[in-house]
Amino acid sequence: MLGQLLLAASRSGLVRRSVSGFPLTNKVVQRFVAGESVEEARVAVERLRDANLAVTIDHLGEETLDADAAKATAGAYITLLEALRPLGLGARGEVSVKLSAVGQRLDDSMALEHAREICAAAALNGSTVTLDMEDHTTVDSTLAILRKLREDHPETGVAIQAYLFRSEADCRDLSAEGSRVRLVKGAYREPASVAHQSKVEVDKAYVRCLRILMAGKGYPMVATHDDRLIAITELLADRHGRSIGDHEFQMLYGIRTDRQESLAGAGHTVRVYVPYGDDWYGYFMRRLAERPANVAFFLRALGGK
Repeated sequence: MLGQLLLAASRSGLVRRSVSGFPLTNKVVQRFVAGESVEEARVAVERLRDANLAVTIDHLGEETLDADAAKATAGAYITLLEALRPLGLGARGEVSVKLSAVGQRLDDSMALEHAREICAAAALNGSTVTLDMEDHTTVDSTLAILRKLREDHPETGVAIQAYLFRSEADCRDLSAEGSRVRLVKGAYREPASVAHQSKVEVDKAYVRCLRILMAGKGYPMVATHDDRLIAITELLADRHGRSIGDHEFQMLYGIRTDRQESLAGAGHTVRVYVPYGDDWYGYFMRRLAERPANVAFFLRALGGK
């Protein structure tokens, strides 16, 4: 129930203004967001690189209905990638893109063109792009754009949300050789007609999708902080003869940093999802909705503890 309320709040302008007005909100946001500027993001990425962690960087923002704003977001990604180039991250420094932030709600062709520009800039770094998945109404469009992007940039990845009923079939379609798929549970408020609602059912759906991806020939990117799911991933990797380098774990910036470092220390590729920018509200609220411990952290900070 708390999670559903927080997901509803993530789209509320009134709650956004109220939360943003708390003097201590920034203290909490800094745990989950690397900063507002490209320079702050670069510093965070450099720190993670030095800890032997890979990154995928998200310029925060979503669902624009303004063509100029979509163009500006694409430009922000290109500027970010230019700033990262001297770090020599290669494939360990990719970016994550929400297509709704680069024009998907206006026109698929606009989003595709902007995404192509970002992919080209990433390629200059020896890196790539992963498309974030948003609510269920965008899935078909996102996958169609993915197919077109892969014509020139076959390494382009995509996120699949396990809680959607359709996701097992999508995982089968995306399990071909070379296909990079980030498997997440899902962080949007979806109706019962399209998505599992209980945590138990979502966890089961995640494991079913994980089995499909680990049995396939693609490159699974297992996005979880759950030790049980990490253990299942390792068992499936062993069962299907996967080496430590043909899949990876992904975790969020500021969450379970000790686990990130221990997995990396054991030889796994661990990629940290690093958000930055001033449009942090929707992302922040979804992180609170995902994990009650995050809410407790927020309340302690507001209480000055």
